Amino acid sequence: MNERVLANILIVEDDPAQIRLYAKALRGYRLTCVANGTTALEQIAKHIPDLILLDHILAGGEKGTDFLPKFKDAAAHVPIIVISGTLDIQGKLQALQGSRSAHYVIEKPVDVQELKATVHRALEEGGLDETVRALQSLERAEKIEQNDPERRFTERLSRQNELLKQLREAAGKPNITHLAAGFNVSRKTILRDLHDLIQRGQLDAAVYPDAMGKESDG
Repeated sequence: MNERVLANILIVEDDPAQIRLYAKALRGYRLTCVANGTTALEQIAKHIPDLILLDHILAGGEKGTDFLPKFKDAAAHVPIIVISGTLDIQGKLQALQGSRSAHYVIEKPVDVQELKATVHRALEEGGLDETVRALQSLERAEKIEQNDPERRFTERLSRQNELLKQLREAAGKPNITHLAAGFNVSRKTILRDLHDLIQRGQLDAAVYPDAMGKESDG
């Protein structure tokens, strides 16, 4: 396999012209397109994306911002970019406020370079990266010890997040020995991490088929 590992983006948009623009601008990402929020929730239940690109005016009279709380209930760690040509300043502020809000708002007509930069920033700084930072902050506040199960979970999630970032920057089959040395863990731990990423749908099984079914060493 020579292709890079790319993020899964769920596009919630009913305008074919906009979808074509996104497909061209985000070439290389794995894109799933649905026409409204109701269908998006069904899709999230089947497979949680790495990022949601959400239009405000959708098919069936639905409004994208009305679905922000539901999307956050279904996948709280997934960053959301709202795209709108109709939201006023107050509407934009509301979309960006609170624990169930979007991460970014982009105005229509969409600037392709702004879209690319925002998607990249959302994937780099949001998602699992943001979740890991929150967990680490809680550990410091609660003074959780290094050997506590909670700490081990956070370390594992953090390692998997960094592993995914590395795989997205490289092409070809990952070198398990090299990765194990880089993270100072065993090969079996890296295989378990790859298995977890594949099971969560963040990594295609074709990247490293041998990871599926491997026993981990905890």
